[in-house]
Amino acid sequence: MKIDFTKNTDGLVPAVIQDAETGKVLMLGYMNQEAYDKTQQEGVVTFYSRSKQRLWTKGETSNNFLHVREIRVDCDGDTLLIKAQPAGPTCHTGADTCFNEVNQGKGLFLNYLQAVIRDRKQNPTEGSYTASLFKKGVNKIAQKVGEEAVELVIEAKDANDDLFKGEAADLLYHYLILLEQKNIDLDDIIAVLQQRHAK
Repeated sequence: MKIDFTKNTDGLVPAVIQDAETGKVLMLGYMNQEAYDKTQQEGVVTFYSRSKQRLWTKGETSNNFLHVREIRVDCDGDTLLIKAQPAGPTCHTGADTCFNEVNQGKGLFLNYLQAVIRDRKQNPTEGSYTASLFKKGVNKIAQKVGEEAVELVIEAKDANDDLFKGEAADLLYHYLILLEQKNIDLDDIIAVLQQRHAK
């Protein structure tokens, strides 16, 4: 459906941002045609700021970007619903949402962690363990996943649950790094599992 940016004299349409995983409404912003086009092209939510009178990408200063998963237009063509994956708190106050609600759901922290890992790959910093693994390449990362898997198997045979959980966390973290190195999103893996489950 076509978006009608001419309905309002200012050329803006409201854009409701919803967490793609939890369904929580995160915030409300406004978009003009340029902000909408930029959002589609870059895959992160960009608004038109009425106070700043310019385009404003959510997260441009905090790095708490809203990664677009789906864009829908309402029946009148004058309101957007954007389902997004937040890379941290959405509100400038530090709250999960601009409505001061807690946004929790299964896997939400994994999505946040994936965004942090992606940032370490794209913007490597000195002293970052994750960035150093990306620098060594896919073979070293895959080797680390194998090492962590073996350590998890060893701990599974013992009765120390804390050590087992620690090794499980190490394996999961390195697995996420490997996915990022291969440019594969965690959601892609979840989709495969969902397809298998549906059969």
